[in-house]
Amino acid sequence: MMPPRTVAHRSALRHAALVAAAAGAAVAPAAARADSVVIRNATVYPRPGQRLDGATIVIRDGVVAAVGRDVKAPAGARVIDATGKVVTAGFVEPYSTVGLVEVPAVRETVEGRHPNEALPDDDEIHAAYRVTDGYNPASVAIPIARTGGITSVVAVPRGGLVAGASAWMSLADAVTVDAVTVRPVAALHAQLGEGALGVARGSRGVAVERLRELLDDAAAYGRNRRAYERNQSRAFTAERLDLEALQPVLRGRTRLVIVADRASDILAAVALAREYKLSIAIAGGAEAWRVADQLAAARVPVILDPTANLPASFDRIYVRDDAPKLLRDAGVAVALSTLGDAAGARTLRQLCGIAVSFGMAWDDALAAVTTVPAAIYGEAGGARRGTIERGAAADLVVWSGDPFELSTRAEHVFIGGVDQSLRTRQTRLLERYRTL
Repeated sequence: MMPPRTVAHRSALRHAALVAAAAGAAVAPAAARADSVVIRNATVYPRPGQRLDGATIVIRDGVVAAVGRDVKAPAGARVIDATGKVVTAGFVEPYSTVGLVEVPAVRETVEGRHPNEALPDDDEIHAAYRVTDGYNPASVAIPIARTGGITSVVAVPRGGLVAGASAWMSLADAVTVDAVTVRPVAALHAQLGEGALGVARGSRGVAVERLRELLDDAAAYGRNRRAYERNQSRAFTAERLDLEALQPVLRGRTRLVIVADRASDILAAVALAREYKLSIAIAGGAEAWRVADQLAAARVPVILDPTANLPASFDRIYVRDDAPKLLRDAGVAVALSTLGDAAGARTLRQLCGIAVSFGMAWDDALAAVTTVPAAIYGEAGGARRGTIERGAAADLVVWSGDPFELSTRAEHVFIGGVDQSLRTRQTRLLERYRTL
């Protein structure tokens, strides 16, 4: 039996609780304010293919108020002299697990299915799942990603034949998920090929058949919800919420991102999109260059990692270093990504540099992490992201030089017009133990 607590003991506990609360308040991010900021004398890329030397950017109320060579600084604004610096729109990681994965080897820190975890055949459809319900805005991976100039990620679900809905998330300092959710449903995600074999009885054809059956069921449900509610419809292969989640996909309002590497699986996805009039994108795309003409004709964008260039599986036998260049030469929209590497998201700009070294145009590489992800996920309009133009969200980065060079660093990262902290857990440890 534990001894009874004395008055002094209870007083000590209350004191400890107050200290802990004060400490928590000290580390919690305060509500940042988007003051007026002027960045002057910079080399600015308003969008890929455009360059302004000696330009000025005015940020006000979280958006770009003005950009150009003859822009006057408003009185009282904070001024950043960017002579010799480069300013681009903030980078977007278009296929990420930042905020969803802390330590891949520790199951409790992985939101959703672990990559090495098998699913039973009856647990393959999760269209209604939303990553926002499990997203962690306090993830230690977020400030690390910011140091690489990343201002937004598309956080994607994994597992099953249909994994659920991704979300466009801001990487601003925040406590709540709502504060950083830009688009709660960015796309729905599915997979074909090798990744789907575990839930398709080892058959690629069965995976396509299951997707087709699911889309047929969702269409039938959408045509007659009343019959379903009265239990007067045939049996469906998915639950009601999953069928509801598929309605915007069938109407072409939400994109379906399909993971596929082998050329034949990519073409199967294109055929499925044609059959059901879907808007799709391919993620992975190791052999997408082999069917680049078909992808261009169908206007299907590809999200790929240019460093995943080894034939590591039978789905990737024909992978090439210059795949981004070949796809762009054929007219395919290309987005570059670490493809779910939460810890390595900060290296996205290095992936761009590698793609450029294998022939991709510099402007295409910039587009691959700015305007192309925005177009894929519907963030190109409204308070648009991926550009530095009047009215665009003030998500931008001041670089010490060419952002695709290893020696370059991000000196200022603005998200929603707020200059974000570039301190991470690692830099704090460095500062703490620099002098022993």
